[in-house]
Amino acid sequence: MTQFYSEHSKVWLSVDCIIFGFDDGKLKVLIGKRHMDPGRGEWSLYGGFVSSDESVDEAATRTLYELTGLRNVFMRQVGAFGKVDRDPGERVVSIAYYALINVNDYEDHLLKEHGLQWVNIEELPQLYSDHNEMIQKARKMMQQKLAHEPVGFRLLPNLFTLTQLQKLYEAVNGSELDKRNFRKRIKEMDYIEKTELIDKTSSKRGAYLYRFNKRVYNEDPNFKL
Repeated sequence: MTQFYSEHSKVWLSVDCIIFGFDDGKLKVLIGKRHMDPGRGEWSLYGGFVSSDESVDEAATRTLYELTGLRNVFMRQVGAFGKVDRDPGERVVSIAYYALINVNDYEDHLLKEHGLQWVNIEELPQLYSDHNEMIQKARKMMQQKLAHEPVGFRLLPNLFTLTQLQKLYEAVNGSELDKRNFRKRIKEMDYIEKTELIDKTSSKRGAYLYRFNKRVYNEDPNFKL
């Protein structure tokens, strides 16, 4: 190690991962109890410090894989959180990321291994440090993203009903949508395909299942809802 910058105080750099999932009509966040001081036992996001041999993106990707066991997950940087007193342990700056996963792809044994829970975003407890603020900012970014890009399909199974799709948008935005207007808009989107399959889990009559056609979307990427 060189002696450059030795006259300056050191700052720790970490990453925090906000994992969104959609289940039972609710937008959920993966949180757990801290296993370290300071804040041991407090509800928290999952994160870690950036190693000297990796970028912040690499650290976030590594942390996300450790947490979910999944690769090629949709992930975007939320921003830097660096209030002087945000961490009572040391001067720590954290780079937050949010990721979208299908809860069905997440192995239950990982919940027990890491001591994690899926919690409804509307019922989050007070989290460690500024983690609630991170989640709020990430949700706003996802709302903006969802208005222009079909990223929400990453939270759904490959086959879904229009009711599921509408509930997803309502959960992300935190407000109800008019069913007639929503379905009218969906019919205008060629990349949302109606299949011949019917889901009968919610009613005897059943509902047609739909799927997202990525190829069609890439040919006509205009998306606004």
